Amino acid sequence: MIGKRLKSARAGSGLSLRALSDAMQNKVSAQAIGKYERNEDMPGSSVLIALARALEVSVDFLLSDDELELEGVEFRKSASSSAKEVARIEAQALSRVEKYLAVESLLNLSSQDWDTPQGAPYRVEEPRDAEDAARSLRDAWLLGKDPIPMLSELLEEHGIKVFSLDIENVDGLAAKVSRKGKHSGRIIMIRKHTWSERKRFSLAHELGHIVLNVMPDCDAERAANRFAGAFLIPAEVLRQEIGAQRKEISLGELISLKDRFGVSIQALTYRCKDLGIISQATFGRLFSIYKERGWRSEPFEEPNSLEWDVEEPERFKRLCFRALSEDLIGLSRAAELLEIPVRKLEQQLDHVT
Repeated sequence: MIGKRLKSARAGSGLSLRALSDAMQNKVSAQAIGKYERNEDMPGSSVLIALARALEVSVDFLLSDDELELEGVEFRKSASSSAKEVARIEAQALSRVEKYLAVESLLNLSSQDWDTPQGAPYRVEEPRDAEDAARSLRDAWLLGKDPIPMLSELLEEHGIKVFSLDIENVDGLAAKVSRKGKHSGRIIMIRKHTWSERKRFSLAHELGHIVLNVMPDCDAERAANRFAGAFLIPAEVLRQEIGAQRKEISLGELISLKDRFGVSIQALTYRCKDLGIISQATFGRLFSIYKERGWRSEPFEEPNSLEWDVEEPERFKRLCFRALSEDLIGLSRAAELLEIPVRKLEQQLDHVT
């Protein structure tokens, strides 16, 4: 029965029952589609093909009985995010996970386990405990105190699947993925079209949700933010660079630190406040300047911004290229998995710009 898969694909497309019927040139009614989703009826082959085409998924996806579910979903989203938008993003994330797992299976790669760091999940009773958690994770992953150049690649190396989606109002998502009784995998989703400094912070924030065990009396979002700052900007290194306490700090100095750590000026300023390096008054004055210069709102045009495609996850693309080269999939299937036209895939394979 296709009910669950069909409903998930429709949620991912953002279509209502009526809109899906219209997208199929009214081959079947909205009421009929509702029956398919409730498993009260089963579409014939021609309707099944039309459904898959309208939803931009494969017939195999709709017919698959591989039950994937997201568990413990944590969003980094704006207050304006609607329940419908959240459901659509969850459906898109599940679709991406299934494609990822399918390619890993073709290549006989281990897919579900992730490299759980020693001591995780780290107990957090107040946001400051997230400092110790970030330090413990860096130690477990042998990162030392150096800046992390490519966070998305680091996460993928440790078994966390990272996706980039073209969405609005949501900067990140972290979740477990269960698959028919197998060990739960971990995924992180980030917003594709936003500034790269924000992507890096969102990745670290969502990593916090994965590795922290936040107690009920503690604000989980504040703890994840504190973890992200500490993971990207170790306290010891920052204090060595600018001192343990400052009355003032120049924008030029913050820009130089931004270049080193790959984070926003605003994240650095928050970090300095959290560590007591600057006072609340200094923090407020700096953020007044950021607001005046337009750095607090889209498109967040801070000085020395990273290129937009920094931190775009690449492992899934590499696996698709490998499967194609080893004749495990064809060109059209690879393009479908990567969600790009065949012509664009051919250009990428030939290094044509």
